[in-house]
Amino acid sequence: MYGFNLVLLLLQQMCVFLVIAWLMSKTRLFIPLVQVTVRLPHKFLCYVVFSIFCIMGTWFGLHFEDSIANTRAIGAVMGGLLGGPVVGGLVGLTGGLHRYSLGGMTAVSCMISTITEGLLAGLMHRYLIRRGRADKVFSPLTAGCVTLVVEVIQMLIILAVARPYQEALNLVSNIAAPMIITNSVGAALFMRILLDRRAMFEKYTSAFSATALRVAAATEGILRQGFNQENSLKVAQVLHHELDIGAVAITDCEKLLAFIGTGSDHHLAGRPVSSGYTWRAIETGEVVYADGNEVPYRCSLHPNCKLGSTLVIPLRGENQRVIGAIKLYEEKNRLFSSINRTLGEGIAQLLSAQILAGQYERQKALLAQSEIKLLHAQVNPHFLFNALNTLKAVIRNDSERAGQLVQYLSTFFRKNLKRSSEVATLGDELEHVNAYLQIEQARFQSRLHVALEVPEDLKQYQLPAFTLQPIVENAIKHGTSQLLGDGEVMIRASLEQQNLMLVVEDNAGLYCSDNISHQGLGMNLVDKRLRARFGDDYGISVACEPEQYTRIVLRLPVEERIC
Repeated sequence: MYGFNLVLLLLQQMCVFLVIAWLMSKTRLFIPLVQVTVRLPHKFLCYVVFSIFCIMGTWFGLHFEDSIANTRAIGAVMGGLLGGPVVGGLVGLTGGLHRYSLGGMTAVSCMISTITEGLLAGLMHRYLIRRGRADKVFSPLTAGCVTLVVEVIQMLIILAVARPYQEALNLVSNIAAPMIITNSVGAALFMRILLDRRAMFEKYTSAFSATALRVAAATEGILRQGFNQENSLKVAQVLHHELDIGAVAITDCEKLLAFIGTGSDHHLAGRPVSSGYTWRAIETGEVVYADGNEVPYRCSLHPNCKLGSTLVIPLRGENQRVIGAIKLYEEKNRLFSSINRTLGEGIAQLLSAQILAGQYERQKALLAQSEIKLLHAQVNPHFLFNALNTLKAVIRNDSERAGQLVQYLSTFFRKNLKRSSEVATLGDELEHVNAYLQIEQARFQSRLHVALEVPEDLKQYQLPAFTLQPIVENAIKHGTSQLLGDGEVMIRASLEQQNLMLVVEDNAGLYCSDNISHQGLGMNLVDKRLRARFGDDYGISVACEPEQYTRIVLRLPVEERIC
């Protein structure tokens, strides 16, 4: 009867831990723990989290004679399963030393057994990973079975080490079954919480990617034709349908261009902008969110309007000047979801890029400078679609890598759209190129190899912004991507008689001097820009050996250096 009561008491303790784990799973802290831990910061986080659970398992344990019935094994096993032998061993060591510090007949044996539990769980982690069964690491059945085995081993260690033997035998006979049952069930439920968190995260990212793809495909090129009422209405209809929100509005800096959804009877296109939230977003250039609770929201046009909250996102044109806004609305009985807020800001950047590209396309025939700025702002829709498709595929298999690709995609577009200065360092240009190459390498995988030979001391030299990336893009788009075999791109930099020499070479050898206009707008504009700025002694030269290599050499003067 006492054994049954001990099981119930330990289960109560386990439930408290699981509630804590569930609450923690709602924070960003648990995101690195829902995948196989590889990176050192994630291993450290894994060690800290499960060491805490290991210590808590002892601290809140139930004192029985001169020992403690506890749920310490849950922390040691979870640390080993998710972090590997090193993390598991360290978690076990931490929990074991804490248990040893409390003293008692089983202090030494419990310390040894806790370390052993972490190491054995870590070895199971290594075995499953090497067998290509990473999915089994996150199996509640695996966690439960591993914990059952190590708890049995713990009881054997107590019998082998603790003295006097008769008291150790009496202790094991009373606590073995309760601790084995409780810790095994607790580890399985803990793993179930992690699985649920991962499923939610994957569902969120998949939904985000799918929606982003649909919106990008449906709105591609619309605002490039002009930022007016007709085109804005088309975009608003797409956003209202895909985002499933109460209403969508698009304005310029003076009037409402389009409105779709709840409240369309009094939010009429052509009316002057009257909302204070819109004016604030336009004047400050910042996103304005009025949730109707912490930040009051009231429609400026109709007292009985059903809309209860709004998110106002500025649209930007040339030189980051605000040219209008996108307004997303929800009705009073609905709240904005995280995906709508995050996706709304991303879509605003995409539409801003379309508007800006359209402006430049209409101006490029007038001045050479407008051609240069077009190159700064141009967003290749095919590259965007390829990047999003690649991201969608990577998300299914490697959420950490997908997160990195999102960062690279963000860096790429930030460099494309937010570059206000016409001068950059070579280091800045390489960062832009690296963001592009990381996405392309994820797309082509092992078929694209990139080598970089740029001395560190050259990265501080200045050059016109957006000089290098179009050349690298050209080498891939018109070169290596056309090959059936592996593509190779080499980027080199050197100094030659006070000239900065940049070389981009591919192994395709597909350059055709008779058809240069089809080799890419970017390379032609870069060459024109360099020659216009520095003279005909500088610019681009091309050497090509058909089906062997194409070598693009950029020659620039070394005039200034950023310290």
